[in-house]
Amino acid sequence: MKLLFVTDPLSAFKIYKDTTFSMMREAARRGHTLMVCEPKHLMWCHGSRELPGAGRVTASVRDIELTGDPDVWYRAAQASGLGRPQVLSEVDAVLMRKDPPFDSEYFYATHLLEQAERDGARVFNSPRALRDHPEKLAILEFPDFIGPTLVTRDAADIRAFHAEHRDIILKPLDGMGGMGIFRVREDGLNLGSISETLNKFGAQTVMVQRFLPEIVQGDKRILVIGGKPVPYCLARIPQGTEVRGNLAAGGKGVAQKLSARDQEIAEALGPVLAARGLLFAGLDVIGDSLTEINVTSPTGFAEIAQQAGFDAAAVFVDAVEAALARS
Repeated sequence: MKLLFVTDPLSAFKIYKDTTFSMMREAARRGHTLMVCEPKHLMWCHGSRELPGAGRVTASVRDIELTGDPDVWYRAAQASGLGRPQVLSEVDAVLMRKDPPFDSEYFYATHLLEQAERDGARVFNSPRALRDHPEKLAILEFPDFIGPTLVTRDAADIRAFHAEHRDIILKPLDGMGGMGIFRVREDGLNLGSISETLNKFGAQTVMVQRFLPEIVQGDKRILVIGGKPVPYCLARIPQGTEVRGNLAAGGKGVAQKLSARDQEIAEALGPVLAARGLLFAGLDVIGDSLTEINVTSPTGFAEIAQQAGFDAAAVFVDAVEAALARS
């Protein structure tokens, strides 16, 4: 198969823990061909003799091979910034693995990828599904699995929610890696200032959730591939005085088997998400409560493989191959 990864710059990869690298390594092990580009390299043009594509979505790609050397981990046929044109519908699969934030440029990239689908490209995850499942708001569809949650711009709503639940978490809808998350305890200290910071004096919507003390056991990332849960999750455990378990915020990742509740949540959501074109999703669970649904570039393959010996990358490539075989 010819696989095109739409991702962040290769220079930013930390291959000892990067899930996209794990996917690439497994695909290469099976003899598949690897290409890479960034969202900024996507292009569509109609009515030009000078530009490639002839009305089909094209990318400036680099053909890469993995070297097995952790210091110089790939070899590219093209220098950075000097890719070759590749029509997306002429590769076997396009794997959208760009990290958040889900900003305007990400949004535009999903529209270009959806046009590529109209040309005949197979894109995972589905561009439309990426747009339809904002990672924090996607949980609202599944109220049976979430804790007390508020989505609002209104500072009075936030104060009322705090008055009822006494210990709350506030976070921006477009954050990642634990960025912009605040805890306000029973004393309400700085609630007004935090609300103003996050909601921009009513101009921006925020999410507020009751604080879940089970966070001390970890913010669990449950991986769902092809609608089925991976049997191990990655619990991101806060360290020291930190309330956030995110690895980017210093949390410690511990692989562990799914609990009965984890399994229940994953088995309920997995088929629904897969039917919408989300081949790979990451469910965030604290205690017994679903807190987020990650669809842009879920991670955890490397840590689960290293600690539990379970090869989620192989399961993922199996799922891609099976999806292509059905088409």
